[in-house]
Amino acid sequence: MSDPRTTHSPDLSGTGAGAVPAAGAAGVEEFGYRQELKRSLTFTDLLVYGLVFMVPIAPFGIFGGVFQASGGMVALAYAIGALAMAFTAASYSQMSRAFPMAGSVYTYAGRGIAQPVGFIAGWMILLDYVLVPALLYLIAAIAMNSIITSVPVLVWLIGFVVLNTVVNYFGIEFTARVNKIMLVGELIVLAIFLVIGVAALASGEGRGFDLSPIYDADTFSLELVFGAVSVAVLSFLGFDGISTLAEENRDSARSIGKAMIAALALAGTLFIVQTWVAALLVPDPDTLIAEGDAAGTAFYDAAEVAGGAWLGTLTAVATAVAWGFANSLVAQAATSRLLFAMARDRQLPAFLKQVHPTRRVPVNATLLVAAVSLVLGWYMTTREDGITLLSTLVNFGALSAFLLLHVSVVVHYVLRQRSRNWWLHLVVPLLGFAILVYVVVNAQVTAQRLGFVWLLVGLGLMGFLLLTGRKPEIRAEEKL
Repeated sequence: MSDPRTTHSPDLSGTGAGAVPAAGAAGVEEFGYRQELKRSLTFTDLLVYGLVFMVPIAPFGIFGGVFQASGGMVALAYAIGALAMAFTAASYSQMSRAFPMAGSVYTYAGRGIAQPVGFIAGWMILLDYVLVPALLYLIAAIAMNSIITSVPVLVWLIGFVVLNTVVNYFGIEFTARVNKIMLVGELIVLAIFLVIGVAALASGEGRGFDLSPIYDADTFSLELVFGAVSVAVLSFLGFDGISTLAEENRDSARSIGKAMIAALALAGTLFIVQTWVAALLVPDPDTLIAEGDAAGTAFYDAAEVAGGAWLGTLTAVATAVAWGFANSLVAQAATSRLLFAMARDRQLPAFLKQVHPTRRVPVNATLLVAAVSLVLGWYMTTREDGITLLSTLVNFGALSAFLLLHVSVVVHYVLRQRSRNWWLHLVVPLLGFAILVYVVVNAQVTAQRLGFVWLLVGLGLMGFLLLTGRKPEIRAEEKL
């Protein structure tokens, strides 16, 4: 049966909406779609996008919570988190080669296993993609309000949302240029902290150099550390967002997987180093473990020990800008691509698949993400547990979807393609699956309960779509 989506002739110029990727990568027409998004992103653009999405200084904002949850072994929590995400990145890399399309795990599970499974994967990761911009805007607005108290949190929230929506509206190339500028700024702040922090430790400030942030025999337990990993993993979420740009990648499909793995490796190294230094500078680690970090200032307090009040303020402002502008900018872009892919397959309302005729961006999906972020962010400002609630839901949704990603690798490559690459197509996804199950089991009970409620709603919605005949037509061909 012919599909009207394939009737559009692709533009081979390399610059228009229908440009095909170089190096012989499969185009979306081969899978029954029309190339609508503009292919203009290079490997460097993808790498920068992933780094900005993860935020090289992400631990600044949640350092105290991870420190408490890990009993002070915050660097170990990030190291295990990096290992867990490395297996997931490897599975993403394999599936992005098989199905070089927007939609992330929704596409991979749907085509790698079965469309209903893909819908559930997309539904679960929506907890991450749709809620994370609201979380980022909320954290940034609260941080800026603590610095400039005369400007209300809601005003900061609106400002961040409007600014990012405008940048995303101007197209993915403009977003990519802004990403590079923001990444440089974050790395400069991080370098300042690390240089001053190491110098302070060398001069006798803090606890001096030791390995307790990596391993403390007096407090170590797997349950303790993996419970902390369930919080720390929030900092790693974002490398997977690179896969949503598959239809805007102008290079080989392999670039998607390479960019994800490279971004994860670089960010993981930075996370471990900065949290190790900060943990040694915490002014009162025992109190932090016992009482937590309700104000969210633990990292800034450590920076103040190293360099004085100015360094504490610098790291606080950098966190607000990085989370509220840089990170939320790319989060909004990734979320809009996921909504676009699901709407294109008739799994979400059709207006979300609308692409701007000249900007070549999913404009309605972008505007919807902005509206949801604004409303949800405003509502969470009225709750004392707003940040915690959003964080736990974001993590649970992402990790649940990643579980289905690992299953899709085994089903697609081992069962269907009869692959004998046992390491990449069986061992890696099984190890990644096992680690994520352990992290989810040790996650907060509130996240588990609300996450399962979201899953039940998704199952009900999927049943409705199937009963009303809205199952998408998916062609089986793919190029490996």
